[in-house]
Amino acid sequence: MFRAAPMVRVTLWFLASESQDAALLLARHGEFAPVSPDEGGDESTHHEYPTEYPTHHPVMSYREAFLEAESRLRKLQELVKEPDPVVPDDAMAPALTGLQGTNERLKHVWLAFSETVETLTKISEEQRNLRALQESFARLHGLNLDLSQLFHPDSLLNVRIGSVPVGNLPRLKEAMALGGYVLAEFDRSGEQVFAVIVGPRGSDVAGLLSQSGWRDMNIPDALRTRPEEARRYLDERSATLASQWQQAQVLLAAQHQRYGERIREAAMQLVLARPLAEAAHTGVGQRGQLVRLTGWMPKSGLNALQTALATRFHGRFLSEVRAPQADERAKVPSLLRYPRWLQPFAPLVRSYGLPRYGEFDPTLPFAAGYLLLFGAMFGDVGQGAVILLMALLLGHRLGRMCWVGVAAGAASMGFGVAYGSVFGHEDVIAPLWLSPMHAPTHLLTVAIGLGAVFLVLTFVVNIHNRLAQGQRAAALGAAGGLAGLVFYLGALGWIASLAGWVDWAFPASVLSATGLCFVALHVGMESRSPWGERLLVTAIETLETGINLFANTLSFMRVAAFSLNHVALSLAVFALAQGLGPTTQLLTEVLGNIVVIVLEGGIVAIQAMRLMYYEGFSRFFSGDGVAFKPLVLSGRACLFRQD
Repeated sequence: MFRAAPMVRVTLWFLASESQDAALLLARHGEFAPVSPDEGGDESTHHEYPTEYPTHHPVMSYREAFLEAESRLRKLQELVKEPDPVVPDDAMAPALTGLQGTNERLKHVWLAFSETVETLTKISEEQRNLRALQESFARLHGLNLDLSQLFHPDSLLNVRIGSVPVGNLPRLKEAMALGGYVLAEFDRSGEQVFAVIVGPRGSDVAGLLSQSGWRDMNIPDALRTRPEEARRYLDERSATLASQWQQAQVLLAAQHQRYGERIREAAMQLVLARPLAEAAHTGVGQRGQLVRLTGWMPKSGLNALQTALATRFHGRFLSEVRAPQADERAKVPSLLRYPRWLQPFAPLVRSYGLPRYGEFDPTLPFAAGYLLLFGAMFGDVGQGAVILLMALLLGHRLGRMCWVGVAAGAASMGFGVAYGSVFGHEDVIAPLWLSPMHAPTHLLTVAIGLGAVFLVLTFVVNIHNRLAQGQRAAALGAAGGLAGLVFYLGALGWIASLAGWVDWAFPASVLSATGLCFVALHVGMESRSPWGERLLVTAIETLETGINLFANTLSFMRVAAFSLNHVALSLAVFALAQGLGPTTQLLTEVLGNIVVIVLEGGIVAIQAMRLMYYEGFSRFFSGDGVAFKPLVLSGRACLFRQD
């Protein structure tokens, strides 16, 4: 739960004639993630086997035939709806010749559909144009004029119909009046005013209209007639297109009935062929009559895969298995498995990044820390219960994230009991721990202590991650390593002594100075600059270490600050409700609590996330891991799956 599943690199050799069956078996197994044979320096590629393969070998021809057939199938599936194919357990993947035959059959089926498709496309385009005409007619209908007479070429009037920004309308109307023109508004849409401008022919007003933002309206010839004739034309054209569309749909249904079995058969063949086609893109190579598939898989599934291969191929395969090498750990995919109750928190961690293989997986600490911080900053029994109930009611929309809302509401209720707060009232139940309003100093002290413990844990995790990556020097001497931890613990002891809590001033000072010296030594040794610049960089980065740790610790004061802010908002609601009648007072308190839940609840949720990301993850979490995406066989297609 705290790290990715142990992985092994597997290289499998099969007869080329059985390569599609081998890829299908791996997809059914569901735990083999193909990878390029050259990644990671697979030792099997250094001697007797080539590291590069020609792009025209049969496996690549298989992939090309698959992609072409899949493209045609997708076009057909956009026209006709078919259920997902159910793949029998004993179904066999098609060979290259069978896949090419499927592609040819899909080509003939598509040609049979193509004329109907062209008809539907043409009708759809004409319907779009008709809708544009109907929209224009709806605007021009307010004029109630015969546009054929209005735009007659022998007319003595200069007529412009168009739109202008509403803010420019008054000035344009005044300017048109000075030139002997009349401007009449007939419609509005948002910030645009549709108007008609009429004046004597021969006057040039194009420049004035351009400066005012005027846009001429395109009026098709079909609308340049009397309104009743234009409406009749639009209605008749709409009915004609609807009838043509219906006839095309009937023809499409007949073709579907005729070719449906071929489409379903092709869909099944492509589901079975996809594993090899997908693997060919990354982890397949060929030499003579042998095909190689290379990939990563969890060590726990290796025996089951070996058994399945032996049962299916009866010894007609070779396998090589090895553990990840030190120089390729950054490329090894991370397979992370969680219990169901923890899975909703995984996307919140993934939004920051994915742990590298071997790194500490912070999902469980994140879930615990996030709920602790949210509850501490938004502790209220009543408001927490509202959040919990709303998460349950909206569960069908929130999906798995519903559990995060339920857990956050429960955490808020728990801290509400500790604070003695029910919908902001602190006189309903006695606080189990303390009241933020009556003990703010104590709360601030606890918040800083919580931050110190949190930062110590990030040091420990960072040291573990550096050791897992083979970075021993950074694990021991870096600011985020053991030296930084020693400095931080010494600084905490010195501050505690200064506050009079303990008497550890001298040993704490020595410990802190020792840690800081090792940090400075590490920075100096890592730098490759000239000595003068190296000393300056060392001094600056060492000073920055102390400042950042101090700022990171004080950042947790916001936990206490938001707890006090919650009390302040509740008091503000009570102050507004005081002196009102019973009904009005109750309504005010209800509305006030809704505002507190929505406004402060959202802010607290973001602040808790910020503390986990920037005060936690940024100190130890690289977030650039590789997702584990094995071949799997399911329904419509074999896809890359991410656990």
